[in-house]
Amino acid sequence: MDPNAGVGAVFGEGVLAPDALRAANINPVTGLATDYLNHFNEVVMLMEMLPDMRDCAEDVLEWKPASYIEHFEMSAFKDRDLAVIAYEAAPRAVRVHLETLILQIDDEVQRAQDFLRAAASPEICQEVARMATEEIKPLIAAASGAINGQAENDADYEDESVQADIDALFG
Repeated sequence: MDPNAGVGAVFGEGVLAPDALRAANINPVTGLATDYLNHFNEVVMLMEMLPDMRDCAEDVLEWKPASYIEHFEMSAFKDRDLAVIAYEAAPRAVRVHLETLILQIDDEVQRAQDFLRAAASPEICQEVARMATEEIKPLIAAASGAINGQAENDADYEDESVQADIDALFG
């Protein structure tokens, strides 16, 4: 993509037209891409494996927060430049909502990392796996809702289809 393509880009027009965004797997309403959630889904998967594979603790501890833009700058996502342009042009309220959820996810993962640094005992590994399932996954589901322009409510977190949506991200 032309590095100047995003200069003066208007959400919904030109490079940010709905058809162009859809073709790049970017939500044309919110301007956000679910690919960003892979950053969190990977660490959650590792956290859930800890009770059976304690050697995953090293990988969990190596995980670092990455903003939406940082993720795409380091990503192999085909339309990563467009994802950044769309994010920057997306409605401010949508970005703020997502960023608030991301801060919560980052905090929970870092709390789990703190537990693992203290001791990667079987009990701690069980607790970290529980945190992944019961605390972080609902936040990821809420972030997915924000990206996809869906209203969030508590019933969404209990719905089994949320797990199917997350699994679908891994293809």
